[in-house]
Amino acid sequence: MVEQDYIMRLIKESVRMLMKLLFNIDTASPAMEQLESLERQSIYNGLEEKLDEGAINEAEEELFEGLDETNREDLKLAIMFYSYLNEKDDEFLAAHQFSRQEIKDGLMDVLHRYGVTGMEGLF
Repeated sequence: MVEQDYIMRLIKESVRMLMKLLFNIDTASPAMEQLESLERQSIYNGLEEKLDEGAINEAEEELFEGLDETNREDLKLAIMFYSYLNEKDDEFLAAHQFSRQEIKDGLMDVLHRYGVTGMEGLF
């Protein structure tokens, strides 16, 4: 439990730092409105709904399939996805066979896909 809380806080602070450094957005909880494109807002909304329904693996797969590594707005969307997922409690994650470690790993994978290197120290 303590380790999960630590990972949760680490992810939250890492997201805050990434949003500030990469997009000049200072927030601990990024919101859909911070996506500039209506299309990306719609995609994010759909992913958020799947997360709320507990279809975490399906939502994550859809996220990765739709990522365009040349579009920084997709990077922002992915960071927001993991931030939202990180706000779910441990019971919700466990009930849907997902862990904080998987959130961290997914976020790191996204950063590597976009060439945002040297962030391993965040975690």
